[in-house]
Amino acid sequence: MGKKGKRDKKGKGAEKTAAKMEKKVSRRAKREEEDLEALIAEFQSLDAKKTQVIESSCPPPSPRLNCSLCAHPERDELILFGGEYFNGQKTYLYNDLYIYHIRKNSWAKLDIPNPPPRRCAHQAAVVPTAGGQLWIFGGEFASPNGEQFYHYKDLWVLHLATKTWEQIKAPGGPSGRSGHRMVACKRQLIVFGGFHESARDFIYYNDVYAFNLDCFTWSKLAPAGMGPAPRSGCQMTPTPEGNIIIYGGYSKQRVKKDVDKGTLHTDMFLLKAEGAGKEEDRWTWSRLSPSGVKPPPRSGFSVAAAPNNRCLLFGGVHDEEEEESIEGDFFNDIYFYDIGKNRWFPAQLKGPKSEKRKRRRGRQAEAEAAGEEELQPPPPQGPLEIVKEVVAEDGTVMTIKQVIPGAAEDKDRSGSEEEEEEEEEEEGGASGQPVEPCPRSSAMVAVKHGVLYVYGGMFEVGDRQVTLSDLHSIDLHRMDEWKVLLEMDPKTQEWLEESESDEEEDDDVEGAEGGEEEEESSGEESEDEEGEQQHPAVQPGEAQAQYLARTEQYWLRLARSHMGPEAKDKKVLKVAHAMAKTFYEDAI
Repeated sequence: MGKKGKRDKKGKGAEKTAAKMEKKVSRRAKREEEDLEALIAEFQSLDAKKTQVIESSCPPPSPRLNCSLCAHPERDELILFGGEYFNGQKTYLYNDLYIYHIRKNSWAKLDIPNPPPRRCAHQAAVVPTAGGQLWIFGGEFASPNGEQFYHYKDLWVLHLATKTWEQIKAPGGPSGRSGHRMVACKRQLIVFGGFHESARDFIYYNDVYAFNLDCFTWSKLAPAGMGPAPRSGCQMTPTPEGNIIIYGGYSKQRVKKDVDKGTLHTDMFLLKAEGAGKEEDRWTWSRLSPSGVKPPPRSGFSVAAAPNNRCLLFGGVHDEEEEESIEGDFFNDIYFYDIGKNRWFPAQLKGPKSEKRKRRRGRQAEAEAAGEEELQPPPPQGPLEIVKEVVAEDGTVMTIKQVIPGAAEDKDRSGSEEEEEEEEEEEGGASGQPVEPCPRSSAMVAVKHGVLYVYGGMFEVGDRQVTLSDLHSIDLHRMDEWKVLLEMDPKTQEWLEESESDEEEDDDVEGAEGGEEEEESSGEESEDEEGEQQHPAVQPGEAQAQYLARTEQYWLRLARSHMGPEAKDKKVLKVAHAMAKTFYEDAI
């Protein structure tokens, strides 16, 4: 009894503290958000000039983060909405709508009158009602300098059949927030968590709201039991029974003035609907202890529903804080969670089977004809590290490092199959290496017909943030290989140093709106600069090792200039060698 009383008092104390913090954040945020409301209103007045629906073929969307990507419930299409782009100085917000036609591998832009205001870090969910509906809730708008935030609490629906936007004004919904999660479960939208941030304060949430898709009403749930701590960016998955699974996420708390401590959550919870179908559902929190191999701790991972009663987790980042810097380890792996078995396991790429079988049959015939003896397979290879460089339009070399694990043991495979795979690796060389999305966080993912699509995301090179716009896919039934549907275009990469910011302060409205013209002009300038830069030439007949030894100091200086003085010497050396190798291979 005594322990229970203490727990109750502790819970009530935490609730009071959270309520006080929410009021404090709300007061300060209100003053900031009033400043941004005028800017949002100006954008809405521009959107109000649109009077007709226009769908037009277009190039792929410009690089962006924190947009939403959903599969159309009836067509072979993906729907991308909103997002943000940061170029080192300015933040650009979007509310444009793109359609990706899966069969054609092409993009179209859909202009619809009266769309939601520009935003990022919102949530979107698709339901099959009336030809398909895309529901949008919350998110944030940032000032061009990224120092002020407006958090939305509005709810919108895009009627896919009629191509019309509609704002749903229903009282009693969640407070303004971003980084929350929302899923469609039975005939409800369930919203959990998120955060609200002002210039000086922040608050994380662990509340749960339900929006009824039949009567268009909000209700705040009061589940029994001990639920997750406040967080944002978690995994939220509905089950076929109408329950909700929560995993992971991120939160931070202020330990002292101007010092915040982040927490990567790795716990897992089940929100169970008791008495489903009755007039009023009762919900209960319980903690899950899954078996299997769990994902390493990370934030910024992406989540999607997978076939066979599973959900998946892709990518993310684990930030390691050092004395004066934060260095992130980015991931490009996939983990599956089996809902029925309550079990995690990492995905394993099997490789394309048809090609292996063809080559294996051909080799067996040759061996029989020549009377060759069966070869002993070499020992299995360990992890393979691949370093790839992408040269941005401004001449910056962005290094992408990925580690491809060695083939997992498969007791069912014959020795000849293992031998064949080893021989393919030896013969294929660099060209035979598996294609994978580079490690990244905050990628947009969607699943359609059992195929996972991964769009964009970001990684960091020193102090520079690289926002991606590539598109990959993988068949989740076969798990044979990744397909590259759209490569990243280096010309879309722009990064302006902070020291240049004084020259870019003017025209804030254009900065928050788009910035495509800025990117083009800066690209032209950087082309001239790149043309002036002369790399050491490769001498006729010079071996790669000789070239590297002769020019190492040059490449070290170049790598250091791009990565910054804070980069570790070991990493600079690795990048320099990779840059030299790439230039040598291009030259010959």
